[in-house]
Amino acid sequence: MSTEISKSTAKNVKRSSQAVMSPLILVLFASAVLLTGVIATAFGHKFGYYRGYQASQNDTKLKGDAQQLTAEDIKKLKQNVQTLTSQLNTAKQERDISLNNLGQMRQDIQELEIKNLQLIQLNEVYADRVVEQGGLPLQVIGAMMEPLPENAFEYRFDVAMLAKDGNQHRLKPTLTLLDEDNLVDVPLEPSTYDIKGVARIRGRFVMPKGFRPKQAKLTLESNGQEVEQIYNWQLSSPVEKMPLSLSEVPETDQRPVKEGKGNTE
Repeated sequence: MSTEISKSTAKNVKRSSQAVMSPLILVLFASAVLLTGVIATAFGHKFGYYRGYQASQNDTKLKGDAQQLTAEDIKKLKQNVQTLTSQLNTAKQERDISLNNLGQMRQDIQELEIKNLQLIQLNEVYADRVVEQGGLPLQVIGAMMEPLPENAFEYRFDVAMLAKDGNQHRLKPTLTLLDEDNLVDVPLEPSTYDIKGVARIRGRFVMPKGFRPKQAKLTLESNGQEVEQIYNWQLSSPVEKMPLSLSEVPETDQRPVKEGKGNTE
């Protein structure tokens, strides 16, 4: 009987101890959780404060850099604006000068066109008058031959004729080079011309190797007329500063020839 009472008492004591320990564990656990929360809150607050402080410092630094960069940019922009303004003013001045020159050139061209029309009108009046008086016979009014690089030569002949009928006619020129014993026909291109007033015969040729002409003979045929002119070979003074290559020489000179009419023999 006593034994059973002892066992029962032990069981009650054990249960009583477990009942007392359970609230204690809960309190300890709650305290630990609370302490952990406090520590975490304090750490988070400190970490947040640190991050905020760093962000504030970075923002202040960036603002300072931005202010400095903005000042430099403004200075550069001012310099660029001054440069562009100067260039714009120069461009406007050049534009105004170009416009003035263009206006003057247009005026000069218009005056030249008017003078040219007046000269054409005057020439037509003279030509009609000459035709009424029997026309102008076929004749050479200017001749010149000049040396060029690479043993080439340029010929220029101005020929005049007004037929009695006042119409335009075909002109066939022939150019021949002569030495003491030989002659060389120079191929002319074009081979024929239209003439009513003045025809300008222009071209170039290459002298045959070893040939040294003494004279040049020009023969003209047009509207039943034939004219022959013989020239001494030296028709002009030597050319100064002659180019080294024929490709450097511009096209044949189309200006009127005022010398070298030649001698008929």
